[in-house]
Amino acid sequence: MNATEIRASVSLASIFGLRMLGLFLILPVFAVHAKTLTGGENATLVGLALGMYGLTQAIGQIPFGIASDKFGRKRIIVIGLILFALGSFIAAGADHIFWVILGRAVQGAGAVSAAVTALIADSTREEHRTKAMIMVGGSIGFTYAASLVLAPVLYKFIGMSGMFLLVAALSILAIGLVLFVVPEAPARSPETASFMQILLDGELMRMNLGVFALHAIQMSMFVVLPTVLVQSAGLALDQHWKIYLPVVLISFILMLPPIFLGEKRGKMKQVFVSSIALLMVVEIGLWSAVSQPQLSFNLVVMLLLAFFVAFNILEASQPSLVSRMAPAGARGAALGVYNTMQAIGLFVGGAGGGLLAQHFGGPTVFKVGCLLTLAWLIIASSMKSLPSRSKSKQAVPV
Repeated sequence: MNATEIRASVSLASIFGLRMLGLFLILPVFAVHAKTLTGGENATLVGLALGMYGLTQAIGQIPFGIASDKFGRKRIIVIGLILFALGSFIAAGADHIFWVILGRAVQGAGAVSAAVTALIADSTREEHRTKAMIMVGGSIGFTYAASLVLAPVLYKFIGMSGMFLLVAALSILAIGLVLFVVPEAPARSPETASFMQILLDGELMRMNLGVFALHAIQMSMFVVLPTVLVQSAGLALDQHWKIYLPVVLISFILMLPPIFLGEKRGKMKQVFVSSIALLMVVEIGLWSAVSQPQLSFNLVVMLLLAFFVAFNILEASQPSLVSRMAPAGARGAALGVYNTMQAIGLFVGGAGGGLLAQHFGGPTVFKVGCLLTLAWLIIASSMKSLPSRSKSKQAVPV
């Protein structure tokens, strides 16, 4: 990667990470904190507060992505970050769970994931794009690990309101990065496609369904796991980081060899499908573990490690594949659809996970997650093989 590619990738990955902090920072503590809010004893509303961010993301991703194709990536990213900061201020003043839901809705309305990812794709050569997406994945993984460590500590000292205000400040910092650090995007490519072509492309549809499943499973897990660790494992909330931090960091190291070898040897399909299979094993394991009268602490830790290895591989590889499959001039639209499905997954996972947990119990959340992963595995197993990096400009063999 040349200096411009590195600068663009690092700065945009940082912006992505700052945004994701707004999502991740409340995950480890909100299910417990919600009980202090009016209406917070309702698990369905708690899940809705977690997932509402995803719903409004889903509504905004395609318009923001198309707008970034037409009006420029950086302008659209700044508008989205302003909305994200505004939503954080609303949530910071909440004393009723409905205000948190509203704040999360406005946060999610700043739907710039497609524009950020498209700008990374615009700013990098195809043979280096997966590296850039791994930087994004790394920023998400680091942000997630940091949030798991910091969230209980921050909650103790500054409370949930202070955490939302911190997220608003970081959003304003991200605007500065966009305006003064991120390089200007190259001229847009004349190669384009209609929105319906993007929407109905078979291989892009596989990626879109996959990212929906991945984030629905992730969000639903964290409707259940924090409470399970407190009640069944006897682990205080401010001690959860001792599990999450090493698990996330180790998983990030373990995910690198499969991706690099898969890219180099043209075996990304095998890596991709194997990661989905591993995810299904994790869901089965958590279903079994949470169903037992006595929770096996060591088993849960091992399953979390396996989950994050699979999650990181899939999270890093899918947007890179979408950017390679879509016409260069329609990347914003393609990534808008992709990120819409991601956001719908976040909403369905949060709201659906809360609904299932309240009415059918925690094990049912993992049972449904297992079925969803199985459906994804079947769909992904018939995808086309993917070229190695050295052959990335050739047609993809069937």
